[in-house]
Order: sequence, then C-alpha cells, then structure tokens
Amino acid sequence: MKKNSVKNIRVNSEVQREMSMIIREDLKDPRIHPLTSVTAAEVTPDLKYAKIYVSVMGDEEARQKTVEGLKKSASYARHQLASRMNLRNTPELTFVLDNSIEYGVNMSKKIDEIVNKDVRSQ
Repeated sequence: MKKNSVKNIRVNSEVQREMSMIIREDLKDPRIHPLTSVTAAEVTPDLKYAKIYVSVMGDEEARQKTVEGLKKSASYARHQLASRMNLRNTPELTFVLDNSIEYGVNMSKKIDEIVNKDVRSQ
C-alpha cells in the first residue's frame, strides 16, 4: 500500500474519526482539555505507526498537559482503537500538537481588526 493510495487515505480518515471519538468519550484523564480536536491522522502504509495531530483550544499550559495526558493514555487509546477497527495491525500511537486551528483563529481576528480599522477611517 502506497502512502497516498486510496486505501491509506481511507484508513487515515477512519483512524482520525475513531480517535476523535475515543478522546472525547473514553479517555478520562483530567489533564486532557475538553476542547481537544483531532485534526489529522497519518498511518504508515504497513499499519505499524500512526501520528495523531491534535489541536487544543486554551493556553500553553493546557496544551502541554493535554499532550502529556494523551501520551500516558496512548496504550489504552490503542486498545480502544483495536476494538473499534478491524485492521491487520493496530498502529502505535504518537500524539503531535497541531497549532493550525489556533493560528487560523488568530489570523482571522487580525484580518477583522484591519477591516474594522479601514471602515472606521473612511
């Protein structure tokens, strides 16, 4: 299976969807922030490893605690993923902090500020 094959894309999206539900419903670690989103999942073609990209809305301390909690809960999350998905191998999970949502929100705020400033100056 090639990295960008249809099957790999489908597995990536299914793992992303299932991990989102697992983090939201099954993980009870108090360090995991309630506004945690799974933005992407990259599963290797041999299904041995998966990078799970998560975004956390909150301050830097909340982000670090969430990633720490997710890393501690990785084996349980992997077990849950194995029970939900029928894969030849259940990948080892690595959680990576993704700041793209927060970056987008900040850029949107800056654009709105500039637009409002232009409207007021006219």
